[in-house]
Amino acid sequence: MTRRIIIMGAAGRDFHVFNCCYRENPDIEVVAFTATQIPHIDDRRYPAELAGSAYPDGVSIRPEEELDALLGDGQIDEVVFAYSDVHFDYVDARRKLVEAHGVMFSLFDVDATMLPSSKLVVAVTAVRTGCGKSQVSRRIAHILLEMGKRPVAIRHPMPYGNLAKQAVQRFETYEDLDKHECTIEEREEYEPHIRNGVIVYAGADYAAILEQAEQEADVIIWDGGNNDTPFYKPDLWITVADPFRAGHELEYFPGTENFARADILLINKVSQAEPGEIAVIENNASKVNPGAKVLRRESTLNIPDAGLIAGKRVLAIEDGPTTTHGGMPFGAGVVAARQNGAAELVDPRPWAVGEIAETFDKYPSIGPLLPAMGYGDAQIRDLEATVNAVDCDLVIVATPIDLTRLLRIDKPHMYIAYRLSASDGELTAAVSQLVS
Repeated sequence: MTRRIIIMGAAGRDFHVFNCCYRENPDIEVVAFTATQIPHIDDRRYPAELAGSAYPDGVSIRPEEELDALLGDGQIDEVVFAYSDVHFDYVDARRKLVEAHGVMFSLFDVDATMLPSSKLVVAVTAVRTGCGKSQVSRRIAHILLEMGKRPVAIRHPMPYGNLAKQAVQRFETYEDLDKHECTIEEREEYEPHIRNGVIVYAGADYAAILEQAEQEADVIIWDGGNNDTPFYKPDLWITVADPFRAGHELEYFPGTENFARADILLINKVSQAEPGEIAVIENNASKVNPGAKVLRRESTLNIPDAGLIAGKRVLAIEDGPTTTHGGMPFGAGVVAARQNGAAELVDPRPWAVGEIAETFDKYPSIGPLLPAMGYGDAQIRDLEATVNAVDCDLVIVATPIDLTRLLRIDKPHMYIAYRLSASDGELTAAVSQLVS
C-alpha cells in the first residue's frame, strides 16, 4: 500500500528531503508540505516541474498551523520533520501533536540527504544560526584561491519566489542578484562571495545544482544555512559554535548532528565571550565529538569611525534570521554601540510599521534592535519606513551587506561588519591537507 506522508518544512530543507527520498519512490505519496519561520512561503505549490511525473499537479504547501487539520481525516501515515534551528522541546511538541492522531513522526534522514560529489567538498555548518559560519565560508574560499584552486560556493536554499524558475540559480555578478529578484537575506549571503570573485549556486534542486557546479569547481564549499546539516557528503566538515549561546550545541535540532560529526569545531567570537562560556562548548565537544579538532577564533568588528558613536542615541540594524528565530539578543551593531560609548540603544518598536511590527509581535524576545527583514518588496519598504521613523542620532547598519544599497536612510548612518580573524594556520593547514 502507498504510504501517505506530510513533510514539515520552511522552504528549503523540506524540498531537498522530498527530492532525495520521495520524488521517485512509487511506494510513497507526499500529500503536502507545511511551511513556517519565513513569511510568504505558504499557500503555494511545489511545482510539477520539480516534483516529477508522479505529481502532475505539484504538491500543496500549507501553513504549519493547519497541520492538525491535515491530520484530522486519518489518511496520513507519517509526518517527516524537515527544517532547522529549532529546540528539541519544539520538535517534541510537534511529535506529540502528530502521534495524538495515531500517525508516525520522524526526523529527516541526514545521511540519505547528503549527496556524493565528484569534487572535494568542504562543508561549513553551525550549531545555531548567527554563529558566523558565513565568515568561515568566505575565509575557506580565500584560502583556496590563494592555493590556486577554483572554489564554488553552494548556498543553503532560500527559494522564496517562483520555485520552477529557481531550480538552479548561478550568481557571478551583482546583476545576477537583480535578475533572480533576490531578497535581503539572499543578498546577504551571495553578495560577499561575488565581491570576492567566488561563484555561488543556490536554488531548489540540489542534485541539478551540484551537477552544474562541478563543471567549474575544483572544490565545492557547502555554505550552510541556519544550523542545517550539509546537502553534500563532506570531505572536510567544519562546524561553528557560538559562546554567547553555550550549551545550544546540545539543544537545537539539527545542529547537534553538526556538532557531533564535524572534523573541526570552531568556536567563534572568543575575545568577547566569558572563559566559562567557551569552556562549556569545549567540555561538550570532549564528550560528544572527542575526535574533532577544536579551534578558537575571533571575529573582529570593522568600524569605519568609532568616534562617531560616543554619546549618540543609536538604532542598531542586525541580521534578521539571527535575531528572530535564531534567538540571538544582539549582534555586531549592539556590540559596537556598547563598546564605543553610545548613550542609548533605541528600541524601534514604537515606530515599527507593517510587516516589521508583525515581526516584533511574532518574536517578542528581540532586544533593542531592528532585525533586517526583507523577504519581499513590501517588507523592505516597511523596513525603510521604520528606520526613517525612529527617533535616533545614528543608525548602525550591521548586516552582512550594506543595506544602504537597498534602503534610503535619511539620517546619519554607518555600516559595520564582523570579519573572521585571518590568523588561522590550523584552518589553512586542514584545507591544504585536503586538496594536496
